[in-house]
Amino acid sequence: MTFDDLQAAGGDPRQLFVYSAGFLRARRIRRILTLAGWSPRFGIPGPGDAVGIWGASPTAWRGRAVAQRCGAQLVTVEDAFLRSILPGRARGRVARRGPVGLIVDPLGLHFDPSRPSLIETLATSPRAAALETDAALAIATLRAADLSKYNAHLPGAAPPPPGYVLVVDQTAGDASLRGAGRARFLQMLQAARDEHAGARIVVRTHPETASGLRAGHLSAADLRAGESVCDAPVSPWALVGNARAVYAVSSQLGYEALLAGHRPRLFGQPFYAGWGLSDDEDPLPRRAVPGVTADRLFAASHLLAPVWYDPCLDRLTDFTGALQQIEAEAKAWRQDHGGHLAYGMRLWKRRFIADAFGGGAPGSGGVGFTSRPSPAVTLAWASAAAAVPQAARVEDGFLRSRGLGAALVPPLSLVADRTGIYYDPTRESDLERLIAAPLPPDGAVRAQRLAARLRDAAVTKYNLGGVVPDIPSDGRRVILVPGQVEDDASIRLGAGAERTNLDLLRRVRDENPGALIVWKPHPDVEAGLRPGAVAPADLAGLSDVTATAAPAAALIDLADEIWTMTSTLGFEALVRGKSVTTLGAPFYAGWGLTRDLGPVPARRTARPGLDGLIHAALIAYPRYMDPVSGLPCPVETALARLSGPAALPRRPALRVLAKLQGLFAGSAWLWR
Repeated sequence: MTFDDLQAAGGDPRQLFVYSAGFLRARRIRRILTLAGWSPRFGIPGPGDAVGIWGASPTAWRGRAVAQRCGAQLVTVEDAFLRSILPGRARGRVARRGPVGLIVDPLGLHFDPSRPSLIETLATSPRAAALETDAALAIATLRAADLSKYNAHLPGAAPPPPGYVLVVDQTAGDASLRGAGRARFLQMLQAARDEHAGARIVVRTHPETASGLRAGHLSAADLRAGESVCDAPVSPWALVGNARAVYAVSSQLGYEALLAGHRPRLFGQPFYAGWGLSDDEDPLPRRAVPGVTADRLFAASHLLAPVWYDPCLDRLTDFTGALQQIEAEAKAWRQDHGGHLAYGMRLWKRRFIADAFGGGAPGSGGVGFTSRPSPAVTLAWASAAAAVPQAARVEDGFLRSRGLGAALVPPLSLVADRTGIYYDPTRESDLERLIAAPLPPDGAVRAQRLAARLRDAAVTKYNLGGVVPDIPSDGRRVILVPGQVEDDASIRLGAGAERTNLDLLRRVRDENPGALIVWKPHPDVEAGLRPGAVAPADLAGLSDVTATAAPAAALIDLADEIWTMTSTLGFEALVRGKSVTTLGAPFYAGWGLTRDLGPVPARRTARPGLDGLIHAALIAYPRYMDPVSGLPCPVETALARLSGPAALPRRPALRVLAKLQGLFAGSAWLWR
């Protein structure tokens, strides 16, 4: 019975009797099962109950014996094929998080060929056939995201030069081997030599073997001259992509080779054998069903069979949701796994910097702080980064918080730019490169959905409350002019001829004498925390409406166009389909989406379209941290937090400090 079946049936959760403490001790596994309609417990099953076992684990015999004696249904539970960053046997907080998906199989066990399993049954079903197109896109997205079952591979770890024959080792005692041992792997290695005479042989070591957690079957001692072992943290997709042929027993890497277009040579009977998509040493005739393509098999194994879980929002999700969560965790882990030394971080920022870059757990110890520049520094707040040019420059992201950074409200998103920083047009940045790069397979659709949700939820960078002033409907074109903090780095580095708010308003009025101009002061300036105020007397004749403490999204919706120096509100207006004129060089200028009257860099020649800009700025460039679970998360989760009714967690000490800061706002120069 799949999760869809349970949902359709409705009713109370079904009792699942288990005889391994791991089911109840592993909180995430227990939670996934509960959400999927099962109620794990100890005891003796009755009529209509089920017994749960973990795959072919050493304790599974207990459950089998009880199920047989009581006539209960046997249900096997296993990790899904997109699991986590590190294997469960690894140590540390990241390994202890658990899986993002389970395969709950009431029919069999996917790596036991003695009887059909849920995946095997679904592969021949009309449901899988109907999902072939979705599966093809999901495979391409999975490859573009460089994700596999475990994801501790690093971008800098290169596979061997192309043209080798890949022989995939596995850990000794792996249940999917069904008793096959070292002799089987040596037979496979010899077959690779015989069938590809003279070719380079590369033996891929299992990640758990490479990390010393479990023994493998093959080692360097088994190899001949010209053959090698690959145990580096290399991307599985890169490994199979560079291979001319792939040999496996039952490894998931053999399946990924199949999905990448290989016809793997198999010496076991994994769930992906026997469909006519591989060359099998031991054929499985019952699977010789016409029409089962790689896409259909993937639909069964990844889209239909698993129960996927969102650990941040604590709810079930689909394959896409699980992929986006693991992608966010992998991005953070790959940037942070070696630890950081951070420079230029104000004291109040250090806690959330440590949380965000230290493995996603408060007090993780993964980030150290220093007040002295040194070659060991790896992170620096962008405004202080000139002293440590080798460091990644850290800044707030574009969906930040409910409240101001100047009011000490911590951010949900940060950027760590290793090339430049988005607000500095005098040099290239990681964001510029992402804007100019092709979109991933799902990039356009994901960006469109995100933009629609941002519009519907009225979410912007700071998400402040307030009241929209009366704006006359007299037929005049409405121009929204956002104010800025005049000592902001984006003004200093990216403004054009106009570098103050007063000059900005004068330029807008000079070029639009008949327009209705709405002036929106920057909230930091309104709070008295930063410079940039325009005196009421100076506004006379320049603006028609002053929108004090008004929500940005509502003002954008009422405007016909936006004029700005470098404000990120211009980007928010683009997301909402508004016309934007820039007088400086903000990150979103120069890509064919704005009318640019300022000094835009000539290097911005790409034309990514609005989807490409949104994907780069809100999905690919920042990293998000869920304030509730403490986990790295995708932008969709951050948006859910910012648009939801619940208050976001905030340290009491920062609330007190923010109030004190407000009382002494006139002396802000003392701490800034």
